[in-house]
Amino acid sequence: MELGLTIVLVVFGIIIIGIPLAVLFRIYFHDRKQEQHTILRNYPVLGKARYIVEKMGPELRQYLFNNDNEGKPFSRRQFEFVYKAAKYNNRMIGYGSERDFEQGGYYLVNSMFPSQREEVRIEQEPKVKTKLYRIEDEGLFSRKEKRHDTELDPFLYPDEDAIILGKDTVRQPFKVKGMIGQSAMSFGSLGDHAVTALSKGLGMAGGTWMNTGEGSLSPYHQKGEVDIIMQISSGLFGVRTEDGKMDWDAFVKKSRIEQVKAFELKLAQGAKQRGGHVDGSKVTKEIAEIRNIKVGQTVDSPNRFHEFSDIEGLLHFVEKMRELGGKPVGTKIVIGDEKQAEQYVAKMKEMNIVPDFITIDGGEGGSGATYYELAESVGLPAFSALPLLDDLLKKYGLRERTHIIASGKLLTPDRAAMALALGADMINIARGFMLSVGCIMAEVCHTNRCPTGVTTTDPKLQQALAIEEKKYRVANYVVAMREGIFELAAVAGLKSPREFSREHIVYKQHFKDVVQHR
Repeated sequence: MELGLTIVLVVFGIIIIGIPLAVLFRIYFHDRKQEQHTILRNYPVLGKARYIVEKMGPELRQYLFNNDNEGKPFSRRQFEFVYKAAKYNNRMIGYGSERDFEQGGYYLVNSMFPSQREEVRIEQEPKVKTKLYRIEDEGLFSRKEKRHDTELDPFLYPDEDAIILGKDTVRQPFKVKGMIGQSAMSFGSLGDHAVTALSKGLGMAGGTWMNTGEGSLSPYHQKGEVDIIMQISSGLFGVRTEDGKMDWDAFVKKSRIEQVKAFELKLAQGAKQRGGHVDGSKVTKEIAEIRNIKVGQTVDSPNRFHEFSDIEGLLHFVEKMRELGGKPVGTKIVIGDEKQAEQYVAKMKEMNIVPDFITIDGGEGGSGATYYELAESVGLPAFSALPLLDDLLKKYGLRERTHIIASGKLLTPDRAAMALALGADMINIARGFMLSVGCIMAEVCHTNRCPTGVTTTDPKLQQALAIEEKKYRVANYVVAMREGIFELAAVAGLKSPREFSREHIVYKQHFKDVVQHR
């Protein structure tokens, strides 16, 4: 009996001590001989530990070391807001703000005499039938929560405040009764589960829109009862011939689809002021057919459209699209400086051709895949570009003939309201909607290995994204955003978010700058 126990202990010891030692010796002698990594050659074991910790760095910072306001591109507070709004339709916090009020930044102006709820112009029909979670018990290691059916007020504009794109220019104008919509996200950059959940959720919320992104209109964009803005980029996906030229017949066919309410010509976006990029690993047979490209082929769209090379050509192209399609047409741009923006607006005035909307994407905008130098240092941020364009349109007497859609990290009601005050009419959100369907900011969108199944076309990874659960979170997030914006309008003493203007926003300097100036 004792001999048997001894043998078991020896075997157990070999397993516990011997195997790890063998692995360490294997690492040591292997890395001492390799010539690729200097650190591993000099310090094989410690160097390997260093690389492991370095690999874990983003997760360690996100969950352990960054405080609630430090994370990039979004802080934990912003991340948490989207999740609570989407899951519980809850915007409440306790004990006060964690914002550093000594830092410089924008603030909304409150009124001494806010508007009462009954004084604000809101349309609250039809109700949004959705599902919310209710926490029944929460401890350190467990949480019990139950999902229940409910109806939410939609927080829509009444007809008198509704936004109408193409009111005087096209046969089929686009009427919008909400100020929040989904920014451009292509099928291919996002998987079919994510696109379907977004389409259904947005359709449930009503009064909103969904931008297809440059990857063209897919069946998944049309799964929900949502209005669609179809984006056309320099790659002309969905409206291109096999050799990459504009196919006007294909465009006309797309314009006849009832759900497609408008078209957007994308010249640039905030994180990549050039054509888009799709890694070949994401290009499935289905995506290749939708875009009219080859399966498995990495695609970089041209830096700009081949169909035009100046503002005059662009505006003629816009006008031709309106004539043939009969629906509103807008342009998506990133403003680089005042000179170019003024040239654009001045040419609109000269030619008497004004896009039905202009989407301004700030340089802080996101993307599924782009290059470091483009994302970091090119293009004005949204809060700088918006007032610039707004002022120029007013200067040339064109402000009433078009609408401005703003995008660029506007995923909370306060940021969206600030954009409205700086000149926007409508708000585009991309990453906020990604968070609402489960994104955890893993920052691997370009690899096709998204762990939550959002930005991947891999069927195995997409299994985790339950469409029939996430669609409710999308709807709840939209409603929470709209309610928050109406609440801010009332606090500012307004009767509608449509009344936000420059006088309702101030910029406070950094405390140290104020002290030094004095």
